[in-house]
Amino acid sequence: MQPRNSRLNSSALRGAVDLAAVKAAGEAAQKAEQARVERARQAAADEAAGVAPAQSAYALVIDVTEDTFEAEVVQRSTEVPVVIDFWAEWCGPCKQLSPILEGLAEEYAGRFVLAKIDVDANPLISQQFGIQGIPAVMAVVAGQLVPLFQGAESAANVRKVLDQLILVAEQRFGVVGGAGVPGEAPDAAPQRPEDPALAAAHDALDSGDLGGAVQAYRNVLADQPGNTEARLGLAQAELLQRIESVDPQAVRAAAAADPKDVEAQLRAADLDLVGGHVEDAFGRLVDTVGRTAGEDRDAARLRLLELFEVIGPEDPRVTAARTALARVLF
Repeated sequence: MQPRNSRLNSSALRGAVDLAAVKAAGEAAQKAEQARVERARQAAADEAAGVAPAQSAYALVIDVTEDTFEAEVVQRSTEVPVVIDFWAEWCGPCKQLSPILEGLAEEYAGRFVLAKIDVDANPLISQQFGIQGIPAVMAVVAGQLVPLFQGAESAANVRKVLDQLILVAEQRFGVVGGAGVPGEAPDAAPQRPEDPALAAAHDALDSGDLGGAVQAYRNVLADQPGNTEARLGLAQAELLQRIESVDPQAVRAAAAADPKDVEAQLRAADLDLVGGHVEDAFGRLVDTVGRTAGEDRDAARLRLLELFEVIGPEDPRVTAARTALARVLF
């Protein structure tokens, strides 16, 4: 992604949503499959040479440290969803939850990998993830953080969360896990040709032609109303288009000076989201819906729904905000 202006570039959305994921969704599945094939082939070669495979080559449960996090979690997440179990030896609830997670990792046979992180031994990772209590469970899919839950849960509840995570990984990011068997190289999946109209929309977004991207995504949706990639791309392009020429300091000053200024709150919410402050953006708009009526209320509600599209309906933060919105509406 190229910078769009002096105040905004693609990195501004890190932590909120990865714009590149829209274009890369189809490519991710192919790359993941190629990586699995290469891993299996390498394992077969190592086995023939009498070389022991690394701990994480096919293990479904791995211990991760600050030194191995990049390779074991971030890079691996392009091939398979990586579920992270933050735990500590002194934590009683962790001793209840960890065996459940480990058992499900074996049961799911490679559809996800469980990465265990001792928070006492790896404080930097804990700080970066904002861990305030354990056990805490998060996931990384295609390099994107997906918060899951905190505290001990039953196996049935954890299974529901994992099923949803796997579905999101496949449908939104094109990441499909699968059991790996040393010495067996699966056949590579055929590459799906990309829709030319969708490719043109992605290219327009990447080049900074926001108006062109918006129109191109709308054209795709006119023919394919259910196209998830196009819907996500349109929401992102419209968001970037709205904030392209705003003065962030002026917007935030106006929003702080008058909570009843709906337009200022809408602009500030856009900036919150782009800055990665997803909960702040949602909370601002929910509060605005709660204190307004008529057209102002509709404007805030519709903007909130648009931002839900940018983050994705499966994200737990969207689920929580929908519940909060329902409370103020009804």
